[in-house]
Amino acid sequence: MRESETAKHSPLATETPNSVQIVRQQTSSAWIGKTVFTALFAALFIAFSYVSVPLGFTAVPITLQTLAVMLAGGLLGARLGFSSIALVVVLAAAGLPLLHGQGGLATVFGPTGGFIWMFPFEALFVGMAADRLLRSGAKPTARTYALLFAAIVVFGILLAYVGGVPWLAYKAHLTLHGALIGGCYPFIAGDLLKGVAATIVIAALRPTLSGTLRRLSGR
Repeated sequence: MRESETAKHSPLATETPNSVQIVRQQTSSAWIGKTVFTALFAALFIAFSYVSVPLGFTAVPITLQTLAVMLAGGLLGARLGFSSIALVVVLAAAGLPLLHGQGGLATVFGPTGGFIWMFPFEALFVGMAADRLLRSGAKPTARTYALLFAAIVVFGILLAYVGGVPWLAYKAHLTLHGALIGGCYPFIAGDLLKGVAATIVIAALRPTLSGTLRRLSGR
C-alpha cells in the first residue's frame, strides 16, 4: 500500500481544516469568556472597595471588599476567583488607585496590607470549597448551605484575620490585643452577615454560572 493510501485511512486524515478551525474558535471563545468573567469580578471587587467607612480609632475601614472576594471565589471557582482578585492586588501594588481610591506599595504594604495579601487566597480557598460542594449542579440542600457557610467563615473571614491582624500590630506598633480591637472585633458581626449573603448568592447562582463556564470551555 502506498503512503498516500495509508494517510487516507489514518485517523489523522479525518481532521479537516474546518474541524481544526472550529476547535480554534472554541478555544478562543473559552479564553475570551473566562477573561470577561475574571475582569467583571475584578471590577466588582474594585467597586465594593469604594464602599469604605473609616472608624477613626483604627486604620482598618469597613468595606464590602470581603463580600466581593467571597463571591469571586464561590461563583468563579478557585482558579478564576484567585485570578480576578490577584489581578487587582497586583495592579494596586503597581500604583493604580483601585483599593478604596488608593494604590501603590504604601497601600499594599501599609497597616491593612495583611488583609490585602490574603484576599486572593481567600477567593482561592472559598472557590475550592464551592467547587466541591456545588460541582454536581444539583439543588443545594440545607447541609450544602451549612457546609458552604462554614467554609466561607473559615476561608473568607478567619483567614483574613490570620493575615491581617499580626501585620496591623507590626505596622501600627500595637500589641496583639490592640490589633484585635482595631482589626478584628468591630468587624466580626458585619463579616458574618456578608458570609450569610455570600452563601445565599453563591448557592443560587453557582449552578448557572458553572454551566456557562463549562460551555465556554467546550466540556
